[in-house]
Amino acid sequence: MLNCAIIMGRLTATPELRTTGTGISVTSFSVAVDRSYAKPGEERQTDFINVVAWRNTADFVTRFFTKGQMIAVQGSIQTRNYEDKNGNKRTAVEIVADSVSFCGSKSESGGNNYAQPQAAAPAVSYQSADAGSFSVLPDDSQGFPFGADDDEGLPF
Repeated sequence: MLNCAIIMGRLTATPELRTTGTGISVTSFSVAVDRSYAKPGEERQTDFINVVAWRNTADFVTRFFTKGQMIAVQGSIQTRNYEDKNGNKRTAVEIVADSVSFCGSKSESGGNNYAQPQAAAPAVSYQSADAGSFSVLPDDSQGFPFGADDDEGLPF
C-alpha cells in the first residue's frame, strides 16, 4: 500500500503551536493550492487542504512560517471521524506532515530569520581567451579496451 501526498501552496493563516496533555507539540493549518487546470474563460480553482504537523515539524512550522507564505508539505493522507457540536457525524481529511520546506524567495516569504545563502562568486568567463590558449586532446579511442565502436564485452 502507498499513501504519499506532496503539496505546495500558500498558508491561509499563521500556524499556532499547541501542546497535547502529554506535552507533544502540534499545529494545524490550511494550505491554498491552485489547481493545475482552468476551464477556458473561467478562473483557476483553489483547494484549501488541511495539514497537521507534530513534534519538531510543528515547532519548525510555527517558528518560521506565516500567513501567505509559500510552503511545501510532504506527508500522508489521514481520515478521522468525529461528532460535531450538534451531534452530526463528520469526517475530516487531512495531510499529516512528515516534512515541510520553504518555497520562494526570502522577500516573498516575509523576511523570517532563517539563514540566507551567501552570494555565489561570479562565473569565470572565457570569452577573452584566444585560440592559442587551448590545446587539442589526443584521440584515445584506440586505447579504449573494447574499441570505440564495439559494445561487446561492456559490463553495462
